[in-house]
Amino acid sequence: MGMCLSCFGADDAVETPDPESRRRQLAEAAEKRQKETTYRGVKNPEAVERKRKNQEEAEKQALKTSVSGGGGLKWQVG
Repeated sequence: MGMCLSCFGADDAVETPDPESRRRQLAEAAEKRQKETTYRGVKNPEAVERKRKNQEEAEKQALKTSVSGGGGLKWQVG
C-alpha cells in the first residue's frame, strides 16, 4: 500500500530561495495586489493618477497663495 517515492530515484527536493530573494518576491507581490485593489473598477488608471496629481498641485498653489497673500482679509477692531 504505502509506496516510497525515494525508492524510485526521484529527487524531488524542494529548493527554498534565499531570504533576500524571497523577501523581494513577497514585496513585489504585495505591491501588485495593492495596485490591483487601488484601481479596481477604473478603466484608465493613468488618467486617475494624473487627475490626483493635478488636484494636489492645485491645493499646494492655493495654500501657498493664501499664506503669502494673506487672503485679502483684514481684521478691524472697534
